[in-house]
Amino acid sequence: MKMYKLIFIILIVFLKTETLLSENNLFNVNNIRLEKKDKTTNNQLANQAIKKGFNQLIAKILLEEDVKKLSNLNFSSIKKLVTYYQISNIPDEEKKDEQVNFSVTFDKDKIHDLFYQRGILYSRITDKELYVLPILTKENEIYVFSNNQYYENWNKHTKDDLIEFILPLENIEIIKLINENKTDLINLKLNEIFQEYSKNNLAIILIQDSGKESKRAYIKSRIQGKNISKNLILKKQKQLLKEFDEKIVVDLKKELVNLVKAENLIDIRTPSFLNVKLNLNKKSNLVELNLRMKNIDTIENIFVQEFNNEFMKLRIKYLGKLDKTINQLRRENINLKLINDQWVINTL
Repeated sequence: MKMYKLIFIILIVFLKTETLLSENNLFNVNNIRLEKKDKTTNNQLANQAIKKGFNQLIAKILLEEDVKKLSNLNFSSIKKLVTYYQISNIPDEEKKDEQVNFSVTFDKDKIHDLFYQRGILYSRITDKELYVLPILTKENEIYVFSNNQYYENWNKHTKDDLIEFILPLENIEIIKLINENKTDLINLKLNEIFQEYSKNNLAIILIQDSGKESKRAYIKSRIQGKNISKNLILKKQKQLLKEFDEKIVVDLKKELVNLVKAENLIDIRTPSFLNVKLNLNKKSNLVELNLRMKNIDTIENIFVQEFNNEFMKLRIKYLGKLDKTINQLRRENINLKLINDQWVINTL
C-alpha cells in the first residue's frame, strides 16, 4: 500500500513540474511606472510596460554586447515571451496624468529558447555585494578618503539593484598601507585593503588625473575568486568638470557590474546533471524537496530513476556551476553532501 502511495505522490509532483521547476523572480520585472494620459488605453499602457520591462530585464541579466543581439526583436515577439502582467493603482478614467504601476513576468522556457537560438549567455548574480575603493592620484599626490570626489560621490548619484557597492570607512591602516606602496599601487593586495572581507568580491580602482581632457582608470578586482584587471581611458566630452566626474563614477560602476555579470554567466546550451539519493522520512520527502527547489531557477528538472519505501534516486538537471547551485540549495535549507562517492540530498 505504501508503494502505491509513493507512486501516486511521484505522479502528482512531476505532472505539475514536468518542464519547469523554478518560480524564482529572476524573470520578473516589478515597479514599471508609466504615466497614463487622457486618451491612453490600458492595453496601450500594458504594451508600453511589456516593452519597457523586457528592456530592463535584458539590461539586468545580459552583458552589454549581448543586449545588442536582441536589438532587432520586434514587439510581437517580445509579447509572446510574457506569462502575465499585473497592474496596480489604475486611476479613474476622468483623472489625468496619473501614475500606473506594472509588474511583468516573462516565461523562463521561452526566454531560454530565445537565448539558445541567438547564442546568448545570461547572468544570475547570487553574491550582490562588491567591496570597492576608488583611489585618486593627482600631481604626484594620492587621495584615498579626503579630497577624493570619486570616493565621496560613489553612491550619491546612481543606485544599482544588481550590485550593492560597499565602500570602506575611513581607516588609518588603509591610508598607511597605500602610502607605503605609493610607488607601486598596481600591486596593492586586495586582501590587505579589505582584511575583514577577503572572501567577498573586491575591487580597487586607481584613477589618474593628469589635468587633461581624459583620465585613466585601472581596475584591480577579485570576483568569484578570480583575479581580473582592466585599463580604461575615460574621455571628457563637452561636460563641465563636475558632470565629467559624475559620468566617470557611472561608467566605472557599469564596468564593475559587467565584470560581475561575466563571472556569473549561465550557458543554457550546456546543462549539467547530478545523480543524488534522497532518503525518505517525515522531514525529508519528495514533495517538500520539490517545493523548495521551485525557488532555484538554475535547476531545470528532477527525474526519478529509482525508488522504494526507504529512498529515491534522482537525476537533477541544472545550469551553471555546481558550487553556485549548492549555495542556492543551502539558502532553501536543502543539504547536499558527497558521502562514499554518492551525492545525498535532504531537506533540513
